[in-house]
Amino acid sequence: MHKLMIVSRQQQAYEAMLADQPLPGITLTQQPDEATILLADPPKVAPRLEQFPALEWIQSTFAGIDALTPPHLRQDYTLTNIRDCFGQLISEYVLGLTIAHQRHFTTYQTQQHTNHWQPYPYHTIASQTMVILGTGSIGSHLARSAKALGLNIIGVNRSGQAQEPAFSAIVPLAKLHEALAQADVLVSTLPATSATDDLLNASSLSSCRHALLFNVGRGNAICETGLLHALESGAIEHAFLDVFKQEPLPNGHPFWPHPKITVTPHIAAESFPHQVMAIFRDNVQRWLKRQPLRYAINFQRGY
Repeated sequence: MHKLMIVSRQQQAYEAMLADQPLPGITLTQQPDEATILLADPPKVAPRLEQFPALEWIQSTFAGIDALTPPHLRQDYTLTNIRDCFGQLISEYVLGLTIAHQRHFTTYQTQQHTNHWQPYPYHTIASQTMVILGTGSIGSHLARSAKALGLNIIGVNRSGQAQEPAFSAIVPLAKLHEALAQADVLVSTLPATSATDDLLNASSLSSCRHALLFNVGRGNAICETGLLHALESGAIEHAFLDVFKQEPLPNGHPFWPHPKITVTPHIAAESFPHQVMAIFRDNVQRWLKRQPLRYAINFQRGY
């Protein structure tokens, strides 16, 4: 019998689901030294890894698992994450804010409070080019959603290849500058790895021409001083940032008051407990049957 421990801010929700529909072959424990399986938020469990001597598998409740992949942390267990349930939410975030920006909706809301009637010129997003860094499930879903609104979609990944037909072109990371030069909208969905650290910096962002920038991947991808320089030069027209190198974003950080930066508190795509539990239940059955688990993480690659 495997012992499961839950380490999550949503612990009560997961425990209620398991009480309603128990997992055969699995029992809950509150004793770290007994747990062979963890259902866990990576940032909450990462500082506690050494408390679980019997650990065999962690099912992350998040897509992002970078809190668990630094080389100084133990990696003698199987790690899986959550995928294929964030693409719709990310698409709503990116496209909603893009349209709101292009159509001046925030400005009109402000004007309403002063009874001020002042229209502004705008243009459609159809025929604009969106460059998506990362062509996995999130990037591919966003590509399909954006294409349906008439955008031209360029994907950027390590290999320069992808199966998703919504991309009009796929560019390898080695040609990042060429892709950025075409971007009206630039979206990073990249995972946190050593290869993505500060990928969007003063040099790479200088290739942009008044692009809107979204970071809905991981905070490490953006060089903060490089972004501030790109905003000042006009290479980036506005940055919509949902993820950061330090979260919560510290008081006094220059991003807070910047008129060309929109800060959101890592809410672009939530890990809803019912979606997490559906993936976990499937993986538990696979685990008990000694079958390959869905969404297994390669510690060396970081995803």
